[in-house]
Amino acid sequence: MAVEEEGLRVFQSVKIKIGEAKNLPSYPGPTKMRDCYCTVNLDQEEVFRTKIVEKSLCPFYGEDFYCEIPRSFRHLSFYIFDRDVFRRDSIIGKVAIRKEDLQKYHNRDTWFQLQHVDADSEVQGKVHLELRLSEVITDTGAVCHKLAARILECQGLPIVNGQCDPYATVTLAGPFRSEAKKTKVKKKTNNPQFDEVFYFEVTRPCSYSKKSHFDFEEEDVDKLEIRVDLWNASNLKFGDEFLGELRIPLKVLRQSSCYEAWYFLQPRDNGKNPKPDDLGSLRLNVVYTEDHVFSSNYYSPLRDLLLKSADVEPVSASAAHILGEVCREKQEAAVPLVRLLLHYGRVVPFISAIASAEVKRTQDPNTIFRGNSLASKCIDETMKLAGMHYLQVTLKPTIEEICQSHRPCEIDPVKLKDGENLENNMENLRQYVDRIFTVITKSGVSCPTVMCDIFFSLREAAAKRFQDDPDVRYTAVSSFIFLRFFAPAILSPNLFQLTPHHTDPQTSRTLTLISKTIQTLGSLSKSKSASFKESYMATFYEFFNEQKYADAVKNFLDLISSSGRRDPRSIEQPILLKEGFMIKRAQGRKRFGMKNFKKRWFRLTNHEFTYQKSKDTRAGCVTLYSGTQASSHELPGLPHGDQPLCCIPIENILAVERLEEESFRMKNMFQVIQPERALYIQANNCVEARDWIDVLTKVSQRNQQRLSVYHPSAYLNGHWLCCRASSDTAAGCSPCTGGLPANIQLDIDGDRETERIYSLFSSYMGKLEKMQEACGSKSVYDGPEQEEYSTFLIDDPQETYKTLKQVITSVVALEQEHAQHRRDKFKKTRYGSQEHPIGDKSFQNYIRQQSEVSTHSM
Repeated sequence: MAVEEEGLRVFQSVKIKIGEAKNLPSYPGPTKMRDCYCTVNLDQEEVFRTKIVEKSLCPFYGEDFYCEIPRSFRHLSFYIFDRDVFRRDSIIGKVAIRKEDLQKYHNRDTWFQLQHVDADSEVQGKVHLELRLSEVITDTGAVCHKLAARILECQGLPIVNGQCDPYATVTLAGPFRSEAKKTKVKKKTNNPQFDEVFYFEVTRPCSYSKKSHFDFEEEDVDKLEIRVDLWNASNLKFGDEFLGELRIPLKVLRQSSCYEAWYFLQPRDNGKNPKPDDLGSLRLNVVYTEDHVFSSNYYSPLRDLLLKSADVEPVSASAAHILGEVCREKQEAAVPLVRLLLHYGRVVPFISAIASAEVKRTQDPNTIFRGNSLASKCIDETMKLAGMHYLQVTLKPTIEEICQSHRPCEIDPVKLKDGENLENNMENLRQYVDRIFTVITKSGVSCPTVMCDIFFSLREAAAKRFQDDPDVRYTAVSSFIFLRFFAPAILSPNLFQLTPHHTDPQTSRTLTLISKTIQTLGSLSKSKSASFKESYMATFYEFFNEQKYADAVKNFLDLISSSGRRDPRSIEQPILLKEGFMIKRAQGRKRFGMKNFKKRWFRLTNHEFTYQKSKDTRAGCVTLYSGTQASSHELPGLPHGDQPLCCIPIENILAVERLEEESFRMKNMFQVIQPERALYIQANNCVEARDWIDVLTKVSQRNQQRLSVYHPSAYLNGHWLCCRASSDTAAGCSPCTGGLPANIQLDIDGDRETERIYSLFSSYMGKLEKMQEACGSKSVYDGPEQEEYSTFLIDDPQETYKTLKQVITSVVALEQEHAQHRRDKFKKTRYGSQEHPIGDKSFQNYIRQQSEVSTHSM
């Protein structure tokens, strides 16, 4: 979800690696160990939780989390909790990184000290305040100055212990005075509308003839301030909870008698700076990205250059290949490049062209596609995007069973535990390997078409280049499908959405052994036993009939690299797009039924949207946001789940929209609108809400009866809260927000990917210019290549120079557009507005930077 600015969309995303914590304080008990987990929070809203690591003061998590951030935030926070089976989990400490500081730690492992968590550190939200100073003439003709402090509203206050009943105290304070007044308590809302005015006498009465308009004593202004404190009214005996404060000196009224602004709440300034306790530390790697995306026409020149890359002769002179040449790492270029080319259906011809060029440069068939070239990285990224559903269908049921069963599979005699039998472990491992090998080699018909088309081109290029090697047509494909696709997914299933978290040590060891064996079975190398470094693996491999497994691998590779392979898209099977627990409000199908809120397990396929009482434990379908075909396999011995309580066919979903918080005073709610009623649902957090709305909108956008208008609030007490219409069938009062139909399986924004490629080119402009120099040098000098230019692959200097010139021209034009937008925004934006409240340090930095730019440009 993008934040809309004038002529611009702003996307925020974050990718986090939660490594480990160390030196946590010991538990005050005999074991001294703790059972800890870590959460990721936008401000104080939890959006991700790691697994629990038991009995450790140095827990290793090793978990990755990525999300699109759907709202503004001030801090990216990480909390370490200690699980307590008797009471509510207790917080050990937190790491809070301000949004403006995220770039300091961009993509590098950093140890952060854990900080205490208390009311003064848990501040969020903003306040809208107005101050007005006026003269009052008393009955005796004297003049005094009175201050009117109007607190209008607050937004985004923290929810404490599941509730927020806020009120504010407004205080006029100085060296010798303190006068406080209090608003009414607003129940069950963290966006209270107060709109209350409080009056304070600022100066003592004096003769009107001696005082001109607002000419009061200067020290009175300098020493007085208005302080606003926000509190959460509590029924507990410990008193009300502090939510934050703001302090405004009255000297802001020197220029004008009326002052109005939004403020971010700040922690309480109690003047104390206690020495922090050592709570341990947390290792994190954070990549925060902001994409500022213009409308599509701005990107046409650069996008056209990239999309025609497959047709450029030679392909090394194309814009896409040049991107790979100038980037520090090939992966950096491959990610946005593949996404853009996939979006426009040009990824197969481009990969075919660069793979064919790489094969021509390869001298030994045994080293084909073994390096981290642009071709290899692009194929990896394509498999990761287009093949995620294929992995889910193929591997997830067996991986889940391995994680649940915990059968011992250790075959290294040195690592055997007491009571374990080596032969039994080998048999357990062999059974797992056989099951995974079988489901892989029987899954050819489910392999995505785009992957099969790429494998066909690899096979043809390798066979043509090495005509004397009959197996090269297989090894060219197996080096990707087994070595770079299935084996990594088995080894680290959490990175491929096959498991929700990093697996436990025993399961991780089992998956490592399976991955090694599957990789070797699929490699078709001449001496497989010799390929193992460990003798116990070579011994284990003797269990397998090489010829039998080799034939199965070849048949599988023939199928997935055949140009005449049956298209799996013609197979009408359910595609499970997303599932999870959410809170739903009863739809009132029964006249006298209670319309209460209940937790339910929701599942969305391309056919229907359902909910039931509990999670369905059957493995008949697998979860994937980007789309996956349902599998017919079921794990033996597992109970069947509940039948759906409600089933909504996709053709009955007329719109999916957010629901205003005021409807039920609940956050993160959305509505699935049907012909007769709307289903109101609350997601766990803002990220989950965005994901559900996006995927539901995409899957239902081809419906012919989709609504163009909707009601943003609920129908309660005989009328719509938004427009007050009394009929429950009244037409909507707001336009629907759903965009154009999109590819459910590959959720790609072409303009956003082009913006990312522009940003890469812009950051490597020095290398682009150096590559231009290299082209000129090669054109006029045919001797040994100069060392400073040797890092560039330039087959045709003149064609490459021509493309470079076009790329640089397009990048410079986009740089000018971005610079102009920043200047326009700087002129229009007011510090203290609702979008940029006072106390927004990231905006203060922006103002300072733009002021410096404006000064230098004059």
